[in-house]
Amino acid sequence: MINTLQMIFFTLVALGVLVTIHEFGHFWVARRCGVKVLRFSIGFGTPLLRWHDRHGTEFVVAALPLGGYVKMLDGRETSLAPEEQQQAFNNKTVGQRMAVVAAGPLANFLLAIVAFWVVYLLGVQGVMPVVGGVVEGSVAARAKLEAGQEIVAVDGEPTPTLQALGEQLLRRLGEDGTMTFTVKYPDSNLQYETAAELAGWQVDADYPDPIGSIGIELYRPAMLPVAEQVMAGEPAERAGIRADDRILRVDGETVSDWTRWVELVRGNPDRELAVTLLRDGQEVAVRVTPRAAEQADGSVIGQVGMSVKMPEWPAEMMREIHYGPVEALVAASRQTWKTTGLVLDSIRKMVTGLISPKHLSGPITIAKVAGASAQYGLASYLGFLALLSVSLGVLNLLPVPVLDGGHLLYYAIEAIKGSPVSEKIQMAGYRVGLFLVIGLMVLALYNDVARL
Repeated sequence: MINTLQMIFFTLVALGVLVTIHEFGHFWVARRCGVKVLRFSIGFGTPLLRWHDRHGTEFVVAALPLGGYVKMLDGRETSLAPEEQQQAFNNKTVGQRMAVVAAGPLANFLLAIVAFWVVYLLGVQGVMPVVGGVVEGSVAARAKLEAGQEIVAVDGEPTPTLQALGEQLLRRLGEDGTMTFTVKYPDSNLQYETAAELAGWQVDADYPDPIGSIGIELYRPAMLPVAEQVMAGEPAERAGIRADDRILRVDGETVSDWTRWVELVRGNPDRELAVTLLRDGQEVAVRVTPRAAEQADGSVIGQVGMSVKMPEWPAEMMREIHYGPVEALVAASRQTWKTTGLVLDSIRKMVTGLISPKHLSGPITIAKVAGASAQYGLASYLGFLALLSVSLGVLNLLPVPVLDGGHLLYYAIEAIKGSPVSEKIQMAGYRVGLFLVIGLMVLALYNDVARL
């Protein structure tokens, strides 16, 4: 229950920040252009809070936090007094109207830069990408990658951490052609280049793992059979197993890693197991009966209700990169630019069929990622917020009527031809745009529910 509330809270915070910054971009530039702003609303529906500033603008925080809007004085919607003519949005020049519309998405890109800047100031931490194994017949196998190699770069782009490696692999998702890996062996400064054909490489949309799907089994420290947490009321607790206990033997069989312990538990539902533990240097014998749990496919497995104590990474495999204020700003700007390119490229690949539309995510996935990133700390949450902000900026700039990009398209046509696009054409475009946007939202929500 607490995790669910945390997930909802951090999702609302993220959406609130994104919407506020986006709408403030429209608001700020509108004021600079002399447009009278009637209302600045965060959310829709019944107002929860409202107040007015000295310019007469009404500020509203509404009940449904699913967006927002800036309502400006417009002669097409209401009759204007003579003194209001110059304050109406529709009476401004094409350039001014374009500036007001573009300001929202641009504000999202600026937010992403600021968020990434803070992340880089805090320091970027990650794990060195070292190959633990290679799946036969995979892209990694065709590239002749070997266990123990560190992947230094992909297609010439440095990959100092696992996250950087994953991001770089995603850029080639769904493509043909050659992918180049730069690798080095432990205790050596010599670097080698190797390559493989991608042949339309894809990842599982339900469980997106670009590193695993390309055939790289990452090196991970040995996961010993040591309990991190024992859940109340579950078979493990009833048997007397405690946190920090290590499984030594099960029915006389020596258990050296967590995976084998899980296999034994899952394979013995409702069957008593004789377990020998190591606790405070002493062996302790207990008997535990895994409870039967039916899976979605109808199979039955055993469960005891305990989690593993995650091993620590070797110090030499940890990477921590620190930036000064100026360096962080340059890195943040570069990362925002790269993320923008990745989002645009993903949209292109989805439209052209290079990648599955199942990769499209909706509010449920956003909520889950928001909650998970917040648990990993401020830097992780800010990185997620930056990615979401870039995505919102890019999507709003697409030339689809009802989006900011659609308005910009109409104004660009007006600037070229010297007169506004006819109301009839605009309304037809808005209907098509609304259909596309709603269809996209329905598809994203369907994908979310399917993943559940």
